Amino acid sequence: MNQRSYLGPFATVTSLFFMWGFITVLVDSLVPRLREVFELSYFQAGLVQFAFFIAYGLVSIPAGWLLARIGYKQGMLIGLAAMGAGCLLFWPAAGLRVFPLFLMGYFIVAAGMTVLQVAANPYVAVLGEERGASSRLNLAQAFNSVGTTIAPIIGAQFILSDKILSGDAIALLGADDREAYLAAEASAVQGPFLVLAGALLLLALIVAVARLPRILDTEHTGSYWQALSRPRLLLGAFGIFLYVGAEVAIGTYLVNYFLSMDLAEAIRTNGFTNWVATTLHGKPLDSVDAKGVVASFVALYWGGAMVGRFVGSALTLVVRPPLVLAAFGFAAIGLILISMNADGFTAMWSILAVGLFNSVMFPTIFTEAIEGMGDLKPQASGILCTAIAGGAFIPPLLGRLADGFGFKTAFVLLLACYGFIVSYGFFTKRRPA
Repeated sequence: MNQRSYLGPFATVTSLFFMWGFITVLVDSLVPRLREVFELSYFQAGLVQFAFFIAYGLVSIPAGWLLARIGYKQGMLIGLAAMGAGCLLFWPAAGLRVFPLFLMGYFIVAAGMTVLQVAANPYVAVLGEERGASSRLNLAQAFNSVGTTIAPIIGAQFILSDKILSGDAIALLGADDREAYLAAEASAVQGPFLVLAGALLLLALIVAVARLPRILDTEHTGSYWQALSRPRLLLGAFGIFLYVGAEVAIGTYLVNYFLSMDLAEAIRTNGFTNWVATTLHGKPLDSVDAKGVVASFVALYWGGAMVGRFVGSALTLVVRPPLVLAAFGFAAIGLILISMNADGFTAMWSILAVGLFNSVMFPTIFTEAIEGMGDLKPQASGILCTAIAGGAFIPPLLGRLADGFGFKTAFVLLLACYGFIVSYGFFTKRRPA
């Protein structure tokens, strides 16, 4: 097929990137509501993220094995079906108010998303000339970031639009009012996810009838041992483990980091930052507590990744992807060093800007790691997606360091993560596949 004939399949698969980004962040909107209604501890609420990341650790390798036998298209359909089934489980979980059932539904959604990623990432990478693989995956991942940017707005509108009552407040309600309130709580969760289940079914139908080129020989696939024998792949998996861990760790602790520097009042009293926070939050800051004020800026961290991926898609067409990876890694290190050695707005803006340079890291490491793998790409993708479980390990380690030494010192861990990523860029530049 020529490049023009790949546009339709690329557009179809890119819609999957948008959908899994959208669902990943939309579910985060449930956490405040679930915590109040079920009276969960922070640890129990944190199990939502654990249920998500553990799916990558448990499902990625089996997904790669499955794809090697059934092909990319069938794998995408299985992933979409699992995600739809998980969304449907939110109906009884919310109606019966059984938190473990919700966790099971979210794990199934995440497992389907894992299969989808194991299939879609390498498919986009090989859907055209190899020299454009990094650019294509950066562009597809940019639409994933569009989904993560839109989802919080939808979540605020449909899931968190009304006031959430505490357990004590619910207990004070009369029997009829209590049942009415809990029914409304269930409806706030059930409606959006029923719509999502329908959208996933429609998307599965589109993928099923789409003419996606067959680009994997399922009759002559290798083994995981063959894939693991490639240093380029193993180092790439470690790079993704550290990248995802560092990105999630920064996003997780941004609010606490800003509060540790007493930035809330400074934001309220500074004209520019007050305007930015008010715009992002949607209401005057005088009525917002300190956490809400500084949390407004977290959207800029994730939004930076979206902008950077569109830029990176164009940049990796004219500059070798390993050099772009190394340059963006150096930029992240420089910004973290600035934040470590500064206070106030300088520290805040510099750490937020790391999101912009995180942008190209996953797609570029991924495409560099699978380059030259041929029909071993499903196994390679399974290994690389397993490494996404770094998001379950690096954040608590950073938190432990922050507990003992403070955030400024704890950020040394982030420097080590990005330092390895820079090294991987130079390694792949020197050693073509």
